[in-house]
Amino acid sequence: MDFTFSEEQVAAAEAARGVFAGVAPDAVPSPALTTGAVAEGFDRDLWSRLAGADLLGLLLDERYGGAGLDAVALCQVLRESARVLARVPLLEHSAALATLQTYGGAELAERLLAPAGHGEPVLTVAAHGRTGHDPASLAVSARRDGPDWVLDGTQTAVPWAFDADLVLVPAHTDADRTVLALVGRGQDGLELAEQISTSGERLAELRLRSARIGADRVIEAAGAWEGLHALLATGTCALALGLGEQVLRMTADYTGRREQFGYPIATFQAVAVQAADRYIDLRAMEATLWQAAWRIASGAPGALPAAGDVAVAKIWAAEGVRRVVQTAQHLHGGFGADTDYPLHRYHAWAKHLELSLGPAAAYEETLGDLLATHALS
Repeated sequence: MDFTFSEEQVAAAEAARGVFAGVAPDAVPSPALTTGAVAEGFDRDLWSRLAGADLLGLLLDERYGGAGLDAVALCQVLRESARVLARVPLLEHSAALATLQTYGGAELAERLLAPAGHGEPVLTVAAHGRTGHDPASLAVSARRDGPDWVLDGTQTAVPWAFDADLVLVPAHTDADRTVLALVGRGQDGLELAEQISTSGERLAELRLRSARIGADRVIEAAGAWEGLHALLATGTCALALGLGEQVLRMTADYTGRREQFGYPIATFQAVAVQAADRYIDLRAMEATLWQAAWRIASGAPGALPAAGDVAVAKIWAAEGVRRVVQTAQHLHGGFGADTDYPLHRYHAWAKHLELSLGPAAAYEETLGDLLATHALS
């Protein structure tokens, strides 16, 4: 079996490295140094550079000006973005566009995908539910009213909602189906309440009160929400991997320079064993990530549905990235808590990624249900 990446996937990663090369994690606003929202919005200059490098339309077909690539290529780019804590809605925007292309109507696709693939408008996704612990698909209700849909409910912790032009919102119907509604920021009946994430970023509680959405902005196709959620979860795993790899590199550099008793502490067995354990975590995170991304990209059949691979990847990502940053803080000692050093930012972002779209325990339960169902079938 050939596990190498295609030329196009490698080229996407190389282009991303070029764009992110000028981004300094030291410039990322720090939650430890502020009591309010950390920034007015995402990094618009970086967003423009990503658009110029054709990295915002990776998953779009060529007829929409995209690259026609797959989830593996997107995860390659997300991995690079996390190394520098890039403050852009790359995951949410890309996942929303891919969902609209696959499941949305032709008219909406023709009108929206090409310009969005070049960065305007900006899309994000409401995927955390009402409290962050309940299913996102049940947080908002949708009912037909003539030619339109009417939405009521609340989604919490919506990233980039104050800056995005459109939010893709899952909602459930009386027929126990999940639809996806594309809600504009100026929509009547929409209210945004500010929230601050673990990483210090500005999130929003999205409240919908009898918000009337045209049928042309509602996706009713079966499997749309499941596909979107799987891509978001897998992309989150890619972010965790890139962040963890950078943190381990920072730890290796520091322990190679820091001396005790006349020797670098990296040469001490206790330090080397901890670093080696974290390296194993990262390789497991990487292997499970590419398995999940490949299953999404290829639609290849398996003993379990793709949700099983996504669950395994998310379990490893959530547990692994937490262990990596905890070990890094331990091996850095007091230096790791210095707010002039970027490690504390990586730690805060890691905690946010660990819990994003649900902690590891939630995916262990999902995996158990899938295994039980498979055993009975």
